[in-house]
Amino acid sequence: MSETGGDIDITTIVVSWNTRDLLARCLASVERELEATGLRGEIVVVDNASTDGTAKMVRERFPAASLVALEENRGFAAANNLALARARGAAVLLLNPDAELLPGALDALWRALHAAPHVGMAGALLLNPDGTVQSAGYRFPGLTQVLLDFFPIHPRLVGSRLNGRISPGDGLSPVAIDHPLGACMLVRREVVDTVGGMDEGYFLYSEEIDWCRRIARAGWTIVTAPAARVIHHGGQSTSQVPDAMFLQLHRSRARYFRRYHSPRFVRAVALAARAAAVVETLRGGPRASALREVAGIYAVAEAADA
Repeated sequence: MSETGGDIDITTIVVSWNTRDLLARCLASVERELEATGLRGEIVVVDNASTDGTAKMVRERFPAASLVALEENRGFAAANNLALARARGAAVLLLNPDAELLPGALDALWRALHAAPHVGMAGALLLNPDGTVQSAGYRFPGLTQVLLDFFPIHPRLVGSRLNGRISPGDGLSPVAIDHPLGACMLVRREVVDTVGGMDEGYFLYSEEIDWCRRIARAGWTIVTAPAARVIHHGGQSTSQVPDAMFLQLHRSRARYFRRYHSPRFVRAVALAARAAAVVETLRGGPRASALREVAGIYAVAEAADA
């Protein structure tokens, strides 16, 4: 079913950090799906200085994969850019190591990406391990999403359209979105050549949102392919250092908000962060200390825009 004239249809890029066993399942699912579709593929694994034997596992169990074993953790964006520079595919699948393609997922992603010439990226329907829907896609984040993050009133609101979540529709047809979760993104090589790689100023988090914003500004449509079902275990790397990752999340968001929103918006986020820190401190919540640090992050961003 190849639709390209090059030697490689899809380059799959997986950036890993201490997720050896999940990575093995991820890579096995990619190999299975490539064989099922008949697409010509290559796999590039960039390991961010794992200490759990990830590199050894890849060499032994997936010898056909190209392994880039880094001596230090360069972050998600930088590691992906290293792989993008060597990717030969007409399309590139960026896949998290804790994601597992279910049967038919790659075919559905490929068909969604080539549904129209203006489609530049296709994301998948991400499922929790129990089969429940985790994510179909999102709108670009705004103040409502910030407030619901700082003040999670009710789980239904957090998972609603009000919080930027997009429904998978009929579960079969592609749906236009602003951005997918970065766990699974199939993008045309032409898009990468046009807009460049990810901004390496993001060590982790928000880099895919920034990238999608640039892709959309360049005139490409981004869709989710609900028929492409992918199990996403979620946070298997970041959960190893939750407090540090919580702060990193907001450093990245502060960078994103400063780039794409007005100083007034950044000021509103800073005020919301301060209020959340006060509320959490008064109730003796476990996030009080972290939220005070988050408030400091946004205060610095606010001052920079003053």
